[in-house]
Amino acid sequence: MSVSNSNHSGSDHSSCRFCGGALESTFVDLGMSPLCESFLSADQLSQMEPFYPLRVTVCEKCFLVQLPAFVTPEHIFTEYAYFSSYSDSWLAHAKRYTDQMTQQFGLGGKSLVVELASNDGYLLQYFVEKKIPVLGIEPAANVAAVAVKKGVPTLVKFFGRETARQLVAEGKQADLILGNNVLAQVPDLNDFVAGIKILLKPQGVVTIEFPHLMRLMDENQFDTIYHEHFSYFSFLTSEKIFAAHGMTLFDVEELPTHGGSLRIYAQHAENKSRPVSARAIELRTREEKAGLAKIESYSFFEQQVRETKRKLLEFLIEAKRAGKKVVGYGAPGKGNTLLNYCAIRTDFVDYTVDRNPYKHGRFTPGTRIPIFPVDKIRETKPDYVLILPWNLKDEIMNGMSYIREWKGQFVVPIPEVKVYP
Repeated sequence: MSVSNSNHSGSDHSSCRFCGGALESTFVDLGMSPLCESFLSADQLSQMEPFYPLRVTVCEKCFLVQLPAFVTPEHIFTEYAYFSSYSDSWLAHAKRYTDQMTQQFGLGGKSLVVELASNDGYLLQYFVEKKIPVLGIEPAANVAAVAVKKGVPTLVKFFGRETARQLVAEGKQADLILGNNVLAQVPDLNDFVAGIKILLKPQGVVTIEFPHLMRLMDENQFDTIYHEHFSYFSFLTSEKIFAAHGMTLFDVEELPTHGGSLRIYAQHAENKSRPVSARAIELRTREEKAGLAKIESYSFFEQQVRETKRKLLEFLIEAKRAGKKVVGYGAPGKGNTLLNYCAIRTDFVDYTVDRNPYKHGRFTPGTRIPIFPVDKIRETKPDYVLILPWNLKDEIMNGMSYIREWKGQFVVPIPEVKVYP
């Protein structure tokens, strides 16, 4: 499969950003939606907001599920509202990863670990504690500044061939390159993966984590689709992408994070030191059995999404008619897709709360629901708390169990509406 980088970098909405195939099959159409992290301040409420189509297609050649890049990554990520360190479970995940990689690949004081989209240093800080040299590459200057304060050297740049070549010219090559939830956010996939190949030492290892398309389909996680996520990957398609750039996926782990993610392990195709694992072979077979290499399998998703919208609205209409008070928990990107697609505004949800102080006093994009600190729930004693980051529902229900004092209940919208007493 030939891969050219200039004409398929995401600017042409009718051809696949990886292989250039025609994009004629719709995966799901979620209507029009604003950018999911563009929270509004009070003085923006009287202004117009840009909405973009949220129509997802699937390539009939390589089965990459994708959205056009309506907005440049520069626009989305130059000042970013998402700080990884606000989730305890995500920090624990990062620490476990650090321990596992250090042991498995014998990393030490002479190694170099590079993280692409290193955010606020949430992960590399644990390698720094082990005295393993690190470099973060992070395009959002406001977030990178937080990492530097933690002692994590960070380059404020987008990653691709050019950045990789500059680092190699400075004598830097990586023993371990990692990227968590970044591959989906890269419009020019070929430039990004080609950059990884350049920066990786001959015996080096790459690990990339992304939400697993098969889980998204099985569990109806349509709200994880938003403009900042340009691509959605199966194991089969990610294998094709890495192979086209001279890398082999030799292992894969299935993780519970973000509603079900894959962590793929890659090495140079020339490096035969690590055989392809039984896990990788088994997952490839399972995806083939699930029909992920057949275009027909992608056409059922939309019906199931529409049914979820109807069920959630039925629940909310009934609750409001019965005089119940409903509020939200969290203001994550995925929540904004759900709220906009289902047209849920303050007519159904009075307000939402979030742990991130950056969002307090702001309003959700499109639906304009006010965001408060978490204590607001204790003050107003709502009947229902709608959990928008459903992937953290256990952590949230444990932390908020006090709503049961006034017989409050939790509502989780995905895979379909469920009320937890």
